[in-house]
Amino acid sequence: MPYRARLAGVLLISLCATAVSLVQPYLSKLMIDNALLVHNFRALVIIAIAVVATTILGAVLNILSSYRYVALSAAMLFDIRVALMTHLQSLSPRFYARFRLGDLMSRINSDVSDVQRAAGDTLLAVLGNVLFLIGSLAMMAWLDWRLFVVAVVLVPVATGLFVLLQRRLVEITRSMRERGADLGSFLVDTVMGMRVVTALGGEAHEAQRFATRNSAFVGAMLKMQMASFLAGALPGAVLAVSSAAVTLYGGWRILNGMTTIGTLVAFMAYQSRLFAPVQSLLGLSAGLASTRVSLGRIFELFDTPPDVVGPVRPRAVPNGALSVVLENVHFRHDRDAVLSGVDCAIPAGAMAAILGESGAGKSTLADLVVRFRDPDAGRVLIGGIDAREFALRDLRHAVVLIDQTPFLFNASIAENIAFAVTAPSREAIMAAATAAGLGDLLARMPQGLDTPVGERGQALSAGERQRIALARALLRRPAVLVLDEPSAALDTETERRVAAGLRHVLPDATILIITHKPALADLADMVITLGGGQAQTVTRL
Repeated sequence: MPYRARLAGVLLISLCATAVSLVQPYLSKLMIDNALLVHNFRALVIIAIAVVATTILGAVLNILSSYRYVALSAAMLFDIRVALMTHLQSLSPRFYARFRLGDLMSRINSDVSDVQRAAGDTLLAVLGNVLFLIGSLAMMAWLDWRLFVVAVVLVPVATGLFVLLQRRLVEITRSMRERGADLGSFLVDTVMGMRVVTALGGEAHEAQRFATRNSAFVGAMLKMQMASFLAGALPGAVLAVSSAAVTLYGGWRILNGMTTIGTLVAFMAYQSRLFAPVQSLLGLSAGLASTRVSLGRIFELFDTPPDVVGPVRPRAVPNGALSVVLENVHFRHDRDAVLSGVDCAIPAGAMAAILGESGAGKSTLADLVVRFRDPDAGRVLIGGIDAREFALRDLRHAVVLIDQTPFLFNASIAENIAFAVTAPSREAIMAAATAAGLGDLLARMPQGLDTPVGERGQALSAGERQRIALARALLRRPAVLVLDEPSAALDTETERRVAAGLRHVLPDATILIITHKPALADLADMVITLGGGQAQTVTRL
């Protein structure tokens, strides 16, 4: 809808191009009846000039129409990609935990690209062919309505075959996309787990699994190719019979003086041009069916509702240190109750250690504070205000979470630390890195902060990746810092430096540390122990 005015302009240009192209077969009638048969050389010259002029004008209009349409389709597809990425960013970690990565990448890459090809090429071809088809039919009826009836009598049969085969093609295409997603997910899992595959000698096992999935994909692809061939060949054969009938009947009418040679030549020129758009439309059926499937798979993502949404009229996050309070918080993960009426209060500026056995709800508590999830009942208050009253962007600017297994982008150390921070100074990045215990590492590296970290940070150790994630958080100077096992991959000495540096860099921040390490728990002002869905608080003052 935002592009409707410009699309109307493209449609107008296409109409003009179609009108020019429809003139050319009629010129052949004039050439035969008004020039050649009556030996009029002057008329022949004028008609020849008209043929050249209409050819050039038609080419110019087609180029202009194609250029404008491709530009508009690229803009529309950009809107779709941005909308899809924005929606995916609104979905909770729960969605990504249950959705196959390979399938998701297939939808973002292959399906969106398929829609882009259709919008940039197929739809323009359909528009041009439909316009030319309508114009050709009108000209054929105007030249000789009896020949027109013979020419179109078998069109319903061809159309019925086309519709029937296209429905089958949609079903087969969806099956092929699903098999392709299975194959993509398998390859992603295998590549990401290559270390485990080689360590356990599972190469032959993985090759067999790949062969099974590849065979299913190839089988679905062959079915689609056969259905696509039939969708174009069978209706085309029916239309070829119609062409033969026009030739016989038109010749009979000429022999009996009922029409002119020029009329039949022009009619057959229109009919021959008529078959081109018809066959093109039939041939495009596979592409359009594939695009329908792609759109369906894309809109399955759009139709996935986010677990967490921002308020219509958000409140501003208070300035300064912020308290964190959980009031009678309940949360279930699938069917299991993780938190059952948890109450705890962490004063502004305090450092709280969150302890508990695996599965006690420590990471769930962290997700609730940063609003990756919302409680089933109860409230999470940040600075005395329900976290659901803040805009998500504002809340996550004030409350920063560092996961136990942080993700690094394939960029430099500096770029990872400064990710999504507007114009940070080199000094600020270095200060955050030093506070996170990266000083010795950077001193050993010739490129320092400009050292590439590799794919997912694999060029660095787990401890180094964790310290870069910590520096990323410290650079933002949040009011609330939540650390989920921040020192799990750190040695004891580095752990002490990191623990001591937190308060130095963020003297007024409220810090929540999910940990099993005594060095961090001992520095805390209070210890909150989760267990049995409840929380017990011990305050050290």
